[in-house]
Amino acid sequence: MDQAKLKQLKTAAANIRLGILEEVHAASSGHPGGSLSIADILSYLYFSEMNVDPKNPQWEDRDRLVLSKGHTAPALYAALAEKGFLPKEDLKTFRNINSYLQGHPDMKHTPGCDMTTGSLGLGVSAACGMALAGKIRKKDYRVYAIVGDGESEEGQVWESAMFAAHNNLDNLCYILDLNGLQIDGKITDVVDPTPHDKKFEAFNWNVIYADAHDFDSLEKAFAAARACKGKPSVIIANSTKGKGVSFMENQVGWHGKAPNDEQYEAAVAEIKATM
Repeated sequence: MDQAKLKQLKTAAANIRLGILEEVHAASSGHPGGSLSIADILSYLYFSEMNVDPKNPQWEDRDRLVLSKGHTAPALYAALAEKGFLPKEDLKTFRNINSYLQGHPDMKHTPGCDMTTGSLGLGVSAACGMALAGKIRKKDYRVYAIVGDGESEEGQVWESAMFAAHNNLDNLCYILDLNGLQIDGKITDVVDPTPHDKKFEAFNWNVIYADAHDFDSLEKAFAAARACKGKPSVIIANSTKGKGVSFMENQVGWHGKAPNDEQYEAAVAEIKATM
């Protein structure tokens, strides 16, 4: 990857992280840990991978993104703002009762949001439907779905995997955010869903591995997904919960807690120091 592109992606990711922090701090609630872990993935999707147009959010031939782990809406909103779908100043209204930026994505009111999500497991099924519709209508768009590793404990995730493989949805790509933690602790201590790769392989998926915080790794992974024909792909993206804010990293307590003023200022300073 050339340095100009790498710099653009890193800057976008840093701004997405700043947006996440601004949202949850302003609302005094939200889910910063899992939002921060997908910031680099969203940066790559919106600024390198997906064919979208902020001036035409409902463009029929656009690529689609479903945030199946809908509680990490702060990351999606920050990415949409960074891309130009919505004003950055609106991020401060996150979770306000009069705001269109609610705690989980709402496709009816949020420009650029392709699916309303929140109840874990449902988003991937919607993504399958979008991908199948594309096949039936002979469209070239691709569908991406970001899935939480805790979410992968839901049976519906595996029903969708069976459906996607049966219908040869090679225009569909799941990104599994493998940060190892969920609200109740380590995923392996709650209801161990591992090994994800063997499970997806058993459902006849193309399994790809990536470092969720390395843009060269993400570039290779998404290229491999696009190149695969005849079956859906899953990118198992090893990530760090709370990535970018040292005192949040790998700390399950930051799954659904907002920083206070002092913590917010420290987190913002840490991220800005990397820009």
